[in-house]
Amino acid sequence: MDPVLQAPLILITGGSRGIGAATARLAAAQGYDVAISFISDESSALAVAADVEAVGRQALPVRADSADPAQVARLFAAIDRKFGRIDVLVNNAAIIAQHSRVADLEFQRMQHIFAVNAIGPILCAQQAEKRMSFRHNGRGGAVINISSASARLGSPNEYVDYAASKGAIETFTTGFAKEVARDGMRVNCVRPGHIYTDMHASGGEPDRVDRTKDSVPMGRGGQPEEVARAILWLASSEASYITGAFLDVTGGR
Repeated sequence: MDPVLQAPLILITGGSRGIGAATARLAAAQGYDVAISFISDESSALAVAADVEAVGRQALPVRADSADPAQVARLFAAIDRKFGRIDVLVNNAAIIAQHSRVADLEFQRMQHIFAVNAIGPILCAQQAEKRMSFRHNGRGGAVINISSASARLGSPNEYVDYAASKGAIETFTTGFAKEVARDGMRVNCVRPGHIYTDMHASGGEPDRVDRTKDSVPMGRGGQPEEVARAILWLASSEASYITGAFLDVTGGR
């Protein structure tokens, strides 16, 4: 196929559920071919891939832990083989753990959360730059890092380690955006607030959004699709002069 006629390719890490899955489905509806990574939930990943293909786009689900550089390299090699290009990277994969005060955090938990939430996106961004950047003979591209309102709020008594890992990815967004701005790459960040996803169950409180929605100025939790629209707007040519920016999708919180 003539590369000029190829659909753009978006990679969404952690694309099998929640915000990642919503972004994959909306991207396909907007004309993207879609690659997603997942770690354990293969059935959900295959369901997302089927939805992408149902609207006439190509899908590539790949099992890959973004905290492991060897698995990240294999993920991008699989994209090279199937598509030969990447236009958008959405660094969405993240983990959370049970509510805990800082004094009770175990080292292994802290290490794992930072490996997935902070180092993982940097590993993926390295691979994306080698394919997108003008200095690597790429055609440019966009990176959207998914942070959290907790990076601003700190999540005291719940998961300060998670919030700190998201703060790290925000600093990375700022630095990386400036570093590659003249190489055809835009790097931005979305901060979701209280969104209805399965992640809250991992923190030990599956009904957290309903419990806290009154603290949101808009008085409700958000839907994954609302975050997906923000992500894909930043990825699009409509945001062509935007890099190093942070877009809150928090209902005003």
